[in-house]
Amino acid sequence: MLISQILRPDGSLAVVAREGSEAALVRGAASTYALAQEAIASGRPLSAVIAAHGLGEAVDLARLLDEGRVTLPVTHPDPAHLHLTGTGLTHLGSASARDAMHAKLETAEALTDSMRMFRMGLEGGRPAPGQIGVQPEWFYKGNGHSAVAPGQPLTAPPCAEDGGEEPEVAGLYLIGPGGQPFRIGWALANEFSDHVIEKVNYLWLAHSKLRPASFGPEILLGELPADLQGTSRIRRGGRVIWERPFLSGEANMSHSYANLEHHHFKYDIFRQPGDLHVHMFGTATLSVADGIRTEAGDVFEIEAAPFGLPLKNPLAFAPKETGPALVKAL
Repeated sequence: MLISQILRPDGSLAVVAREGSEAALVRGAASTYALAQEAIASGRPLSAVIAAHGLGEAVDLARLLDEGRVTLPVTHPDPAHLHLTGTGLTHLGSASARDAMHAKLETAEALTDSMRMFRMGLEGGRPAPGQIGVQPEWFYKGNGHSAVAPGQPLTAPPCAEDGGEEPEVAGLYLIGPGGQPFRIGWALANEFSDHVIEKVNYLWLAHSKLRPASFGPEILLGELPADLQGTSRIRRGGRVIWERPFLSGEANMSHSYANLEHHHFKYDIFRQPGDLHVHMFGTATLSVADGIRTEAGDVFEIEAAPFGLPLKNPLAFAPKETGPALVKAL
């Protein structure tokens, strides 16, 4: 089952569920967040809660997406309680793409930090059940104020040197009573980053990640395919200027999802009841690794069959900085 959120004509949210090509509104559903809360409170799977609500009016989801009425598939009533985070160097192709950007030397005697961390993942990223594996690279992107709906622009901030796509799978989570994380499902994500800043010095990775991100348009409920294959492309003026397949799923990763989830939710701050988390699991495919320099107006497209509709976002750049950010004393 795939679920999404749309905007009604009055601006309120409605939830859409679909299996195959048939999409319909979920009766009595105020939001995905409300349905997930109901599932936790009742101890039922989210799909069972949706089935109990029943489906009503049929909708043309693709048309609504073109009209700009498909929004993020899950949102929090208070955007500050939605956390955007991610992990890197998790895919079997990640190290070569990342290392090409910020490594000057790589020899058996002098491995870069990227290669060391990638090797650690290969050696310890898939622990046995009940065991804890090696921790991955981790980064923070922002909160719900940084979450951009499908179809809306990903805007690079005034300090940006670049605006580059990162096609990823994200896990979507709601924290239940007592701090228990519950996975709502999975979604495509564009973990938008600044690869020029990152290339200057790997210690600027944190700066390069403080950018908006988009995810959706639909959430896949249930299990994720172990071998996930999709396509990432960039259009400029309607013409495809770059296109590459991307691989994800545990068959193509050095870490297990369970290990990556543990190393995020091991922190108490990320287990606050009622909070939402969108945690992105890394990629192995970047246009910047092929020498592409993105421009304002380019459109990023990420698609993979299990996730339904593709995730599309145009690129925009905020006006450049004209001076330092000024702080006023009280």
